[in-house]
Amino acid sequence: MNAKGSFVARRGRLTPLLTGIGLIALAGACTAIPATQQLAAAPRPALPAPPKAVEPGQPMANLAQAPAPPSPALVATIQQLGKQFNGKVGIAIQRVDAGWTISYNGNLLFPQQSVSKLWVSMAMFDAIDRGKLTLDTPVTIRPTDLTLFHQPIAAMVKADTGYKTTVRDLFYRAMTQSDNTANDSILRTIGGPDTVRGFLARRFFSPDAIRFGPGERALQSYTAGLTWSQDMAMGRRFYAARANLPRSVREKALDNYLANPIDGAAPLAIVKALAKLKKGDMLSPASTQLLLTTMGEAKTGPQRIKGGVPEGWTYLHKTGTGQELAPRSTGFNDVGIMTAPDGTSYAIAVMIGETTVSIPERWALMQSVARSVAALHRR
Repeated sequence: MNAKGSFVARRGRLTPLLTGIGLIALAGACTAIPATQQLAAAPRPALPAPPKAVEPGQPMANLAQAPAPPSPALVATIQQLGKQFNGKVGIAIQRVDAGWTISYNGNLLFPQQSVSKLWVSMAMFDAIDRGKLTLDTPVTIRPTDLTLFHQPIAAMVKADTGYKTTVRDLFYRAMTQSDNTANDSILRTIGGPDTVRGFLARRFFSPDAIRFGPGERALQSYTAGLTWSQDMAMGRRFYAARANLPRSVREKALDNYLANPIDGAAPLAIVKALAKLKKGDMLSPASTQLLLTTMGEAKTGPQRIKGGVPEGWTYLHKTGTGQELAPRSTGFNDVGIMTAPDGTSYAIAVMIGETTVSIPERWALMQSVARSVAALHRR
């Protein structure tokens, strides 16, 4: 990328890598990262005690067994998919029960965009678990609360009375429709961005791993090079204001955002959080189940990772999509939990920071990750 942020596309098409043929030889150059080393070097462990002798007749199943390592073919496939993609991409996979992790650019910070709605929902359920509110807590959304971009709920907000609803309704809209106004309303209800940051910190995720931005209006206006005013929430006024900016202003703002995203997160940190959610280490059992069930009802991104999930598998997820400044697209993401028919779950994150390739080519990358996980499951 040059000083103006231009992006030169390489020619070529994404090569499917699903059979694992010829990939074993590549695996020696790839590194699978254990869960304990995902974001920082772990302290040197003490030497284990010598194993006890097995008593005659003792069942072998009672002996501790080391978790199986990832398939070398899967390690090689993920590395090759990342290298072949024409753009800046991060990929991470963590097998929930075994704890191993594979990644490509896994420690780099990528723009989350609406992936961050996942942390808002977790912080909301944490507040519910601690008795600070309930899903039936009433909320009124007024015209002054509207945001921008995708906000279907805006059609229900009346100028005089607003829209009276509940936390439950807002949560469902935010997670299944990615409604920005619904999400920002939950954020205000639970106490703002610092509440989300505090929740992540208590779950041992630092801002070096997962950042939480200032809310939709401030984030998007900053990324575009604008200063927010509430009239931009009406109709297409934000689009008009952005279009009236000199291209140099937009390029500088977008470059600054991509270089140091205020809502950035590392793919390794995201899959670690998803694995902890799946294991019940983030929220209470009831809150965990409701959040996972709702993620399974998401309407967004059907052709992203979900498009490559085979029949018989399930996928629970949250997508994110950033702004475009032709020919660049930014923040094209999908993160979630993919579960095999035998119950084995994989936390997956594919985050495209910026690219000039078409949407079908981005879909192809994401679907290839899902298909590779399924094809090499248990190998």
